[in-house]
Amino acid sequence: MKILDKYLVKQFIQTIAFGLLGFTLIFIVIDVMENLDDFIDQKVPALITLHYYLVFSPEIIRLMTPVAVLFAALFTVGKAANLSELTAIKASGVSLFRFMLPFLITTFFISLFSIYFSGFVVPMANKTKLNIEQEYLKKNLSFAGSNIFFQDSKQRIVSISFFDVNSNRANRVSIQDYDPNNLKQMTERIDAVTLQYDSLKHSWTAFNGIKRDFFNRQQKAEYFTNMEIKNLNFSPADLLKKQTRPSEMNLTELNELIKSQKAAGNDPTSTLIEYHSRIAFAMTSVIVVLFGLPISANKRKGGIASQVGLNILVTFLYLVFMKISQAFGKNGSLNPIITAWFANFIFLAAAALNLWRARK
Repeated sequence: MKILDKYLVKQFIQTIAFGLLGFTLIFIVIDVMENLDDFIDQKVPALITLHYYLVFSPEIIRLMTPVAVLFAALFTVGKAANLSELTAIKASGVSLFRFMLPFLITTFFISLFSIYFSGFVVPMANKTKLNIEQEYLKKNLSFAGSNIFFQDSKQRIVSISFFDVNSNRANRVSIQDYDPNNLKQMTERIDAVTLQYDSLKHSWTAFNGIKRDFFNRQQKAEYFTNMEIKNLNFSPADLLKKQTRPSEMNLTELNELIKSQKAAGNDPTSTLIEYHSRIAFAMTSVIVVLFGLPISANKRKGGIASQVGLNILVTFLYLVFMKISQAFGKNGSLNPIITAWFANFIFLAAAALNLWRARK
């Protein structure tokens, strides 16, 4: 790496760190002003409040990384232009591509780290943040393990009124099987007071219930005290996962959820979009830098302030465009992978066009 590259990368990384710190503090101050009354009313201890904003920071950092990276790139290039360093660099025969190379390589590694950060660190922090909101602020309350309703296979639906995590026992359970050739026709139904999981046999046992079989519009009922059910495809751990929000799941858990949804015959579109969007959003930094640097490398009227304003506007337009494409994808109009990457492809093409025009 040449001395020039080291100098530019050092300035670039320092400005990114400053930008992320500044944006994070601004967001936290705004949130404190909005929610301070809630913390005071609920008498939340100061350490818990500090912990809350500590685990809130990763989500802010994830969202603001593309803006901070773009801000850092424009500020670094603008500073070099004001100090006539950029003129000297161009006069020495350094092309626009070569000048952009250290920025792009650095941003690429930042994006790779962002995939891990948004895929594993942020969900863990979001889970802790939600727990604090539920326990201390009485927000987003949801009674874990209650009113669970899911499709266990293509022809089986399971509903559970309440699941006790400590005893691995489900209460007020209904298991409905349907004809695979006619999913409107129920073939069997089991209703039980409790459903207990045996971790040694890896099977469920129903207690105090009734089993109904349906043949040609006729019903056969059988009451039972206990009955082992071996063909159920879920475990207690799966029931807990079904109650977890996608924002609290890491990439591995999202991938497992997608597989389970496909196996059960459910539509995994929303989960697929969430999975691929995390990766696509992490690569946003490369695209915004590729778009913004050619503009800032050539002096224009209005100075660096107008360039920063223009490129930040483009960044937020990108985010809006991504949200719109996700809405179409969730409606089934677009393939989930195309939905997640559509905004990236469009703005990458615009960045390539901008780079070609800058060379001219």
